[in-house]
Amino acid sequence: MSCLPLPPEKRTFQSIAALCLTEGPIRVIIVDSVIALFRVDFSGRGDLSVRQQKLGRHLSSLLQMASDLNVAVVLVNQCMSDPGAMAMFATVKPVGGHVLAHASTTRVHLKKGRGEERVAKLFDSPSMPEAECPFKITNGGITDTD
Repeated sequence: MSCLPLPPEKRTFQSIAALCLTEGPIRVIIVDSVIALFRVDFSGRGDLSVRQQKLGRHLSSLLQMASDLNVAVVLVNQCMSDPGAMAMFATVKPVGGHVLAHASTTRVHLKKGRGEERVAKLFDSPSMPEAECPFKITNGGITDTD
């Protein structure tokens, strides 16, 4: 298994599809900070609807490619603080709005726990109930907290 970083000139769906077909069995595509460039290019509230439309088209193309090539897609997203949230509810929320939320089949929120502990919270899945799972990242990989 290898990680193939794409140079800027190859950041198109056609290039990703070509890699999947020529480099052998690729089973997962990870898109880091999927919303980042959309937030930079469309920064004001006046641009929000245009940003969401372009994001929707981008995600639709990505989902179609994933289906055509039979690969899983993991979208890494940004979160922002939610100043209107009450203390007993989440104080951060994912960026990208409903467009990104509806394009995702399963959503997991990763957060820092106590010390070296991390917590993965499954909060949106068509087949699994909401749940949390603590874990640690060590030199040997991802381990249970026990």
